[in-house]
Amino acid sequence: MGVPHLTRRAFASAAAAATAFPRFVHAEDTIKIGAVFPSTGPAAEAGKLQMNGARQALETVNEKGVLGRKLELIVEDDQTTNPGAVLAFSRLAGRPEIAAFIGSIRSTQVHAMAPDVLKVGKPMLFGGTDPTLTQQGNKWLFRCRPNDSYSAKVIAEFGVADLKKQKWAVVYSTDAFGTNGSKALEAALKERGVTPVLMQGYTNQASDYTAVVLAVRQSGADVIGSYFTFENDLGIFARQLRQLGVTVPWVGSPSIVNTTALNLAGRALYGTYGVADYTADATPASKAFADRYQALYKANADGQSSWTFDAVNLLAKAINDAGSTEPEKIRTALAAIRGFAGAEGEYNFNDKGDGLRGYNVVRNENGKVVFDRRIEVKE
Repeated sequence: MGVPHLTRRAFASAAAAATAFPRFVHAEDTIKIGAVFPSTGPAAEAGKLQMNGARQALETVNEKGVLGRKLELIVEDDQTTNPGAVLAFSRLAGRPEIAAFIGSIRSTQVHAMAPDVLKVGKPMLFGGTDPTLTQQGNKWLFRCRPNDSYSAKVIAEFGVADLKKQKWAVVYSTDAFGTNGSKALEAALKERGVTPVLMQGYTNQASDYTAVVLAVRQSGADVIGSYFTFENDLGIFARQLRQLGVTVPWVGSPSIVNTTALNLAGRALYGTYGVADYTADATPASKAFADRYQALYKANADGQSSWTFDAVNLLAKAINDAGSTEPEKIRTALAAIRGFAGAEGEYNFNDKGDGLRGYNVVRNENGKVVFDRRIEVKE
């Protein structure tokens, strides 16, 4: 197996660098892609998974080459903060040889970087699911996951039509991702004649969610719908939910089935449901990605790694299709992509930069994520 081309600047500390992203051979004639991933802070574990997906894509892309060259990732640490993301992007933006970027899975960080992406004028593929990110006229942003206007409709459809639940408690982060996701879910429920009995926000990175759990218990809800930004928050909430005796069904946004959340929460998430943009059994492409990921990393693939895998492959295709590394030509080629079978699903980019419109309904069966069905949302 060939060694993927990757470099990265020094991170916050020598200790962090030693356990963060590995250093690979540098070649001057490579096509360079800048990436903003976390290697420090609460999302550092997720950053490793994102890097795994990107490296896996590099392995196959570089076997064939892109315009007769190899792709190389230049990675900066976003430190799991908005200021860190802006700083990381500014370092990458200052390198004119970089042809395009891969951004964050955190919507709030993409919002923070978006003005600078517009100024630089080069494509950024990202994983944040806040619907408004592609509704602000920034032609350089392309999303590699379905947005939350779709996840909300799927959560509502499954919870109301399949689970037959009417009394909803919606729990959400008060950041951009959670706030917009909760609004979309509230609207999707009301379209089905259901008004939530509780809309409960929480602050990211809190150490205790007892007050939130008590609000859910006292609301009389018979189902929970959730938008958690960070998996460690979800893990704490899940354990406290069970400790305080709340056992109603729970249908969560994709973080509920991410590897980090499953490891942190353990049995507390057994029997819960999620709408997952990625699950291994959804399509032949997602299964092939999962099998290779398992062989490379001896671990299960999840939504943290699948979108970065797709991002690298999409950029490789766009650059080849464009026959150029000129930013406007790459952007035009990305916008023209139709019927591309990625790990996340089939990409058909619309004029706003959204490529995917479906979610997979999955269930946590004693710690294993089991595929139920895929729901495509018609626009």
